[in-house]
Amino acid sequence: MSDQETEFAEFTAVAERFIALANEIKSEGKPLPLVNAALMSASATYSTYVAAGNQGYLKPSGVDRLVDTYRAQLAKIQEIKRKAAESSGQKTTKKQ
Repeated sequence: MSDQETEFAEFTAVAERFIALANEIKSEGKPLPLVNAALMSASATYSTYVAAGNQGYLKPSGVDRLVDTYRAQLAKIQEIKRKAAESSGQKTTKKQ
């Protein structure tokens, strides 16, 4: 396995852990919008920590870069989901 493949496998495993935790919280009866908002808030908090440290904050340009990064990741995930749906022949729902 190449370094890139190993890195992607590790990335996927970590992402799956976050999804499993979110599903566990949902199974406790918490509403999906609450779980989603909390996960997004945690991501924003951790991203700020990574970029600016524990006592720092992002300037507007840093917020813009973070939003652009999130947008690119979201677009990648949607493309993967679209291709998977098309290849399986399943009918999909496209939302705005």
